[in-house]
Amino acid sequence: MNGPPPSSFPAFDVSKSDRTDALTVVGLTVTYRMRGRDREVLQDVSFRVRRGEAYGLVGESGCGKSTVAMAALRYLPRNGKVKAGKIAIAGAEVNKLDADALRALRANTISMVYQDPGRALNPSLTVARQVSEAFEAAGLAREEALQRSLEMLQRVRIASPERVMASYPHQLSGGMQQRVVIAMALASNPALLILDEPTTGLDATVEAEVLDLVAQLRAELGTAVLFISHNLAVIGRMCERVGVLYAGKLVEEGATEDVFTRPRHPYTVGLLRCLPTAGRSKDSERLDTIAGGLPSPGSVTQGCIYAERCRLADDRCRREAPPPYRVSAAHGDQMSRCHYHERAIELPRASAQALPADHRAMSGNEPRALVLRAENLSKTFHVSGGGLRAVDNVSLDLAAGETLGLVGESGSGKTTLAKLMLGLLTPDAGSVLELDGAPLAARVTRRNDEQVKSLQIVFQNPDSALNRAHSVKRLIGRALSRLGELRGAAIDERLATLTAAVRLPERYLGSRTRQLSGGLKQRVAIARAFAGEPRVVVCDEPTSALDVSVQAAILNLLADLQRERGVSYVFISHDLHVVRYLSDRIAVLYLGRLLEIGPAAAVFDGPQHPYTEALLSSVPTLDAHARKTRIRLSGDLPSAASPPSGCVFHTRCPRKLGAICEQQDPPFADASGGTETTEGKHLIRCHIPVDQLRMLQAAPRDEVNDIPDDAPTV
Repeated sequence: MNGPPPSSFPAFDVSKSDRTDALTVVGLTVTYRMRGRDREVLQDVSFRVRRGEAYGLVGESGCGKSTVAMAALRYLPRNGKVKAGKIAIAGAEVNKLDADALRALRANTISMVYQDPGRALNPSLTVARQVSEAFEAAGLAREEALQRSLEMLQRVRIASPERVMASYPHQLSGGMQQRVVIAMALASNPALLILDEPTTGLDATVEAEVLDLVAQLRAELGTAVLFISHNLAVIGRMCERVGVLYAGKLVEEGATEDVFTRPRHPYTVGLLRCLPTAGRSKDSERLDTIAGGLPSPGSVTQGCIYAERCRLADDRCRREAPPPYRVSAAHGDQMSRCHYHERAIELPRASAQALPADHRAMSGNEPRALVLRAENLSKTFHVSGGGLRAVDNVSLDLAAGETLGLVGESGSGKTTLAKLMLGLLTPDAGSVLELDGAPLAARVTRRNDEQVKSLQIVFQNPDSALNRAHSVKRLIGRALSRLGELRGAAIDERLATLTAAVRLPERYLGSRTRQLSGGLKQRVAIARAFAGEPRVVVCDEPTSALDVSVQAAILNLLADLQRERGVSYVFISHDLHVVRYLSDRIAVLYLGRLLEIGPAAAVFDGPQHPYTEALLSSVPTLDAHARKTRIRLSGDLPSAASPPSGCVFHTRCPRKLGAICEQQDPPFADASGGTETTEGKHLIRCHIPVDQLRMLQAAPRDEVNDIPDDAPTV
């Protein structure tokens, strides 16, 4: 094993950083004043971002990633201060700047893009006014600033920039809003661009477009990027180097390929193993998890800060804080704060990798009874005197103990379809809903108690779904009283059973939800949904805002509850890796139409509808062998108020045949190949024959627009 290196890693000289570095952080220690005490939230953090380089910063929520960004901008809250260390941006030491120099630095040298573009934009001002302000701050006159704004919107690949400039933020999609914010951030041609979770709320295709845009503009402008994210696959795609933060300390750093291929800290190993990857499913193995949680700031005074969660830790780890060990890797030096960094890759798993045989047997070939059936389900909203058909003639069913994944871009009708099933929206005339073979009333207010209990939902954001004024015990107890029809001691008994089932520790029952982490809040939401022993639970993006470690625990929990209780899920997510892991079947929606449905393995392995193919090609992955050249869809999702004729996807389809696609709505074709499973047939709604789709999609991706000469035409 290598001996300890010099006390600081790497050895930076901030006075010389202006020649090669966009950002230099040396020995940064930040404290927050909490309950009368200064608590360290960052401890001796050192790293550099060279000019033109993309550097990723990863770690769980609460590790200090955003605090690093706020310290660099000198935007720390009132109770925060830099206790020690130095920060230099393009050679200027940030903490020594006076007010005028700091204002000039923020206007001309550094920019930041936040997670939620909707909150970063002023809803009362037009896009033109907000973007032009960024140029006016750099000293341009109003007319010139407006012209430069138009050019910048064109540069970030916004279609119809004149229309967008005249729009207000709420009139734009999430992806469009994010492009506007990026345009504002790049207006000053900054030396450093900080991206703080810029793609968390975006679907796969929009995320890919935003990432491509950042990469392209970085290449054109030579801008350095500090990319903060809990999405390791995005970091793997975008960044040359990566730093791993844990509880305010940089525990590993190096070239991204080295760190993700052979991690040398148990925490990094744990994060990577939490990810649902190709070939893994709920029926074959559980996701690995990281036990425990982050220590509270300032609570660890000696030893390794990760020791209490580490399965390699021994007395030495609890006694001696590991120095930053430095080793040579394939793409440069790699640093790890672990006494046993050479053994980190051998870290034992937190949970059994494979499921017991009796659990796997539950997903065998026996046919399962249908629980929910939807036939010709449609929903038309009447907006400004016209009709907007959000769901168009969708037919599908759901078996007992099955998970149906709903995927598609934002605006494709996924959530509207789920609300129709739940009775939160009234479907159009002619739509049919059945529960256990019996008619299901269209509105939840007309359903009997048993039907209401049978269909429940877990929302994306538990904060908006849980009353902050009530304790956890009251929130779940009220659901047990209303849905479970329990009283008195029976509620307490059932409450104990339910909280144990969702792995919610008893000590949190008296807490308010504001005192809980995101993962614990989601467990409360799941417990409430299961209070009435539901038959079907709709999961609407239940893990999109969670760290990978918490996400893995929630996915394991959902899979365990399904095996134990036979519940069925309708699972909506933009993360196709998550959908593949948890789903038995996949339904692909586009502009309210069902374009493809079938067993998860068949849909992901192909052949696929061209839209599904484009979605899958947009998903970032850590597996270099599984990476595909992305298929870029032209334009944005059309309006459901005026959908295209013929195939609704033809205006964006990279495999469009010709007039037949524009004039005729394609029928469903059976892609099962005579191998139909208990999960049902694999159906694709496309004019291109299934065999030709299979052949096209097996060809090199640069031949994506090549259509065989014998393809059908009108």
